[in-house]
Amino acid sequence: MILGDHCTRKCGFCAVSYRTPLRPDPKEPQRIAEAVLEMGLRYVVLTSVTRDDLPDGGATHFAECIRSVRRASSDIKIEVLTPDFQGNIEALKKVVEAMPDVFNHNLETVSRLYPVVRPQADYDRSLFVLKKAKEMVPHLKTKSGLMVGLGETTDEVLSLMDDLRAVGCDMLTIGQYLQPTKKNLPVTEYIMPKVFEELKEIALVKGFRHVASAPLVRSSFNAEDHWHEAIGS
Repeated sequence: MILGDHCTRKCGFCAVSYRTPLRPDPKEPQRIAEAVLEMGLRYVVLTSVTRDDLPDGGATHFAECIRSVRRASSDIKIEVLTPDFQGNIEALKKVVEAMPDVFNHNLETVSRLYPVVRPQADYDRSLFVLKKAKEMVPHLKTKSGLMVGLGETTDEVLSLMDDLRAVGCDMLTIGQYLQPTKKNLPVTEYIMPKVFEELKEIALVKGFRHVASAPLVRSSFNAEDHWHEAIGS
């Protein structure tokens, strides 16, 4: 996770500290590249807190981290899991033009629950970000994630899948929401494993190139394997 550990948004599902963040560390991109090489990683996922305090939401920093890892090794695959940059197209362009292999932005939940689960975000804006990323680089694999167990209905989940496919989203992760602290939203329902399997099959029929759907699946769950399956290698 880059850009610090203090977030400018307070989502109901997240335990990340909500307070004023520090200035971005200009040495972080190089340190990340060094760490990637030291660990011998073949696939890297770069994510961040939301930085609404920065003019470009941290997009320049994302791009610098991508380029730094690329300079360290051109063989490493890079996935970014970004905030929405408040819908700023120029900010998004900075990240996409740095050429990650996968662009991930999570919807997290269905549209109806956004006022409670993601009060400072916007469902349509998140779809817009995914749509524009694909339009900028059509061959770029795009990805999104969903938590279930927050009070959504099956029909709402299926509608979310349709919305993602309408903006060309290639990959989908579905996992069980688990309450990280007593201050966060409670779990409304624990979804049975067979339901996750059913959702996976439906999503594949709808055209997603890869779907990971199980209680403990998270955005970066087996990300390298999912990349290979999505591109058919």
